[in-house]
Amino acid sequence: MSKADERAALSDAIFERHRKRAFKAAYRILGSVADAEDVLQDAWLRWQNVDRTGIHNPEAWLVTAVARLAIDQLRRARARREIYVGPWLPEPVVEETGAAHSSPEDRLALADDISIALLHMLERLAPEERAAFLLHDAFDYDYGELAALLGKSEAACRQTVSRARKRVRDASPRFDTNASEHRRLASALESAIAAADPQALIDCMSDDVIFYSDGGGKVLAALNPLYGARNVSRFLLGIAAKLQGVLETRQALVNGEPGFLMSVNGQIENVIAFAIANGRIVRIYAIRNPDKLRHLS
Repeated sequence: MSKADERAALSDAIFERHRKRAFKAAYRILGSVADAEDVLQDAWLRWQNVDRTGIHNPEAWLVTAVARLAIDQLRRARARREIYVGPWLPEPVVEETGAAHSSPEDRLALADDISIALLHMLERLAPEERAAFLLHDAFDYDYGELAALLGKSEAACRQTVSRARKRVRDASPRFDTNASEHRRLASALESAIAAADPQALIDCMSDDVIFYSDGGGKVLAALNPLYGARNVSRFLLGIAAKLQGVLETRQALVNGEPGFLMSVNGQIENVIAFAIANGRIVRIYAIRNPDKLRHLS
């Protein structure tokens, strides 16, 4: 092997070693698997062409490069999301129960800071706010590193993170992260839909539950959020009734939390995630846009 080939192999090995962490940053900022993979590809091209002799911390270089690219990508995506048909929900990262870990990024090593509920709330933040909040709270970036990344003073970055954290806290109820309770309610909700039992469905949910359904204008979905257990129950059972006899449900981890998949003829048509509080489901997120499910096939 020539020295050039050795250098190229070493460069690829270094990139692959830090690929997972870089992907985590991109996905958290963008909420899109496809966009995160595009950003990672752009970062790889830059890594191949940069003078690496002065890079003492490749992981920090790659995460920072990915964050910059993701902020630019999110600015462009915002214009599309503003005219999106119906609620916009993140692309889910799914690990089916009992399945071996697989790409992308070993299903993100599914973590507690990546739930659909959190990513949905982060849509309220401006791109730089979102990146600063995530890099500081999830990736342990200090304010000096954020200042270098964003081209702002440390004081301004501190204010940005504080403002973002407050907006996220104020916009959300206190969701329960109890894993066993989450699994219990996931199983109960799945069983109630499969049995077409409206009372069992209502019993799973809080009276003021909110249901978000993302079809992107391509499949049947609620164009606006639905409020209240009875309205949500009717909608879910209406979908199930249209697919009676061909609908299959199975449990899965959706962005690290118990949820389930709804399939027709082996094709995933709906990914269900939710948030809980006080032993009831308070938010349901139904991701139905086929473009957001393509990577799950």
